[in-house]
Amino acid sequence: MLHVIGAGYGRTGTASLKMALDQLNLGPCHHMSEVLPNPDRIALWTRIGQQSASGDVDPALWDRAFEGYRSTVDWPSCTHWRALMEHYPNAKVILSRRSPESWFESVHQTILSPDVWDALRTTPMGPMLETNIERLFDGRMDDRGHMIACFQRHCDEVVSAIPADRLLVFEAKQGWGPLCDFLGVDAPTVPYPRANSKEETRQIMQALKVQIQQSGVAAADKKFADEMYEQGKATQDE
Repeated sequence: MLHVIGAGYGRTGTASLKMALDQLNLGPCHHMSEVLPNPDRIALWTRIGQQSASGDVDPALWDRAFEGYRSTVDWPSCTHWRALMEHYPNAKVILSRRSPESWFESVHQTILSPDVWDALRTTPMGPMLETNIERLFDGRMDDRGHMIACFQRHCDEVVSAIPADRLLVFEAKQGWGPLCDFLGVDAPTVPYPRANSKEETRQIMQALKVQIQQSGVAAADKKFADEMYEQGKATQDE
């Protein structure tokens, strides 16, 4: 069962927040890094994204997606913050954020880089990324003004929709204090984590692009997602 829901988009310090929540015994914390290496989780989140785009998500999918996790941050889960709030009514919500301008520069050069994104579209990750991330921006991820407006609108919607006692608006530079006060836990004596700098993430994404290009992975389709979903479900049910 989730105790913490991260509503902040990727590249708002979510990797560091994941590490922080793990250190505060609120892990394991779900993050995109839990999804990309695993075909069954890619298929599961493809199913979630498809259902969300066309209507409501089957509540059983949330329980399956977060089985064994106590918290979640980053994409793809932050896309579904409203549904997760309802499904986990006792969970607190953290909106990680930074200035909209610096956020765009970061995502545009790393996880939403046009060349990397084009490479990912040709893989089984394509439908998962399209239904859980790309649709948030109407596919206009090269449009700086549009992306910044989408980011700001998302943050405004989260703040206006969530009661103040259930929400923390948080920037990584604030460190342990506000986070631990909000969660009601003692602050560790070690520094607040720092992970996935822009340069580190750029290198990771470029390496992923090269790996995709060299592997010759076939383009994904709904049939792949459904087959992997059913395979993973069968394994879980055994």
